[in-house]
Formats: sequence, structure tokens, C-alpha cells
Amino acid sequence: MIAIVDYGRGNLGSVRKALARVGGEVVITDDRRTVERARVLVVPGDGAFAEAMRSLERLALIEPIRAHILAGRPYLGICLGYQLLFTESEEFGHAKGLDVLPGVVRRFPAGLKVPHMGWNQLCLPRAGASGSPILAGIPDGAYFYFVHSYYPDAGDLEGCAVATCEYGVTFPALLVRGGLCGTQFHPEKSQRWGLRLLENFALSVGREAGTAA
Repeated sequence: MIAIVDYGRGNLGSVRKALARVGGEVVITDDRRTVERARVLVVPGDGAFAEAMRSLERLALIEPIRAHILAGRPYLGICLGYQLLFTESEEFGHAKGLDVLPGVVRRFPAGLKVPHMGWNQLCLPRAGASGSPILAGIPDGAYFYFVHSYYPDAGDLEGCAVATCEYGVTFPALLVRGGLCGTQFHPEKSQRWGLRLLENFALSVGREAGTAA
């Protein structure tokens, strides 16, 4: 079961529709027990970092989500659901994140138009990024759809496959580490390549399940 976590933010319907297209049982839930049982978690989102963390805390979902990720089970974080993986955010002062990945979520520098909205290219500069199963068949320079005013300023990402985007600064727009995948862009809004990425994610989850069986 793929569980899309509903914490009051995000394009839940469009994410569910996109995932349903690539197969598998998909549910939208804010229930802790369902999150704990899920084989795959998807955390979409838009809005404010601190508000999202408060919502997850109110729903008692922070520890189940962290436990899911730290156990190596498949996780897909989209936009804010990706940013929440980092140590903290400077949005509206300071807010602590899930602290699964080292780094700070920062606002784009002054002088840039925010939000960063629209189509931008994904670059695969690091060895290993283009070889990730999540990116199978997706070319360097493929366009994806972004809507965000903050970006991850990552710490040491040793062992991660990283693809970047350029918007005034270079930031990790996609990150893969084991079963964890985070995207700053919205694959559910990114047409051909976004659907391909979601299909790759679903296929990788299926392969892992088959291996475990």
C-alpha cells in the first residue's frame, strides 16, 4: 500500500491520480496506524515549513515517518515534503525539521523573483545520479515544474545520488538515498518526465518488495 500523508497541505488529489496511473493501491490518510502499516509513504506539500511540522506533530506522525525512513522503507517527499527531511528551516525565523538529512532550508537570495515558479532543468552532475533507477530514461537537462521560495542548502550528502537545479544558486532538486527519494519540483505536474519519474519510483518499490519476498 502507498500511503499519501495528509497533514492539511499539498496537492493530494493530483499526486494520488499520478501515482494511480503507474499502478498500486494508493490511499490518502492522516491516521497514525495506517502510516505505520504502509509499505510506501509519500509526503507531498506546499505552504509553510513550521506549520507543516506542527500539523505532523498534532497528528502524532513525526515519529512514524522518521521510523519509516530510518528503517529504509520507501519514501517519496515532494516539494515541502522533501524540505521537511532536512535539519531545519529559516522560514519565518527558525523551525526544526525531521532531521533525516543534514542541511538548512533557506530563502532564495534577494534580487531573485520568488517564488521560483515554472519549468526548469534538472542537471545530473554527480557521478551516480544518472545511474539511479529513479532517473532511468530521464535525460540530463529534462524540464520539471517548480513552485517554491526556499531551497535546501544541504550538508554532507555522501552516499546520496543528487540531481541539481540552477536558480540564482545551485541546489539539490532531487535526492535519492536507498529507499528515500525527495524532489523539490512537482513530478505530478511535470507531464512526461514527471510521470516517468513516478513510474520509476513505483517500479523500484516493486522490485524491492519482490526481493524481500
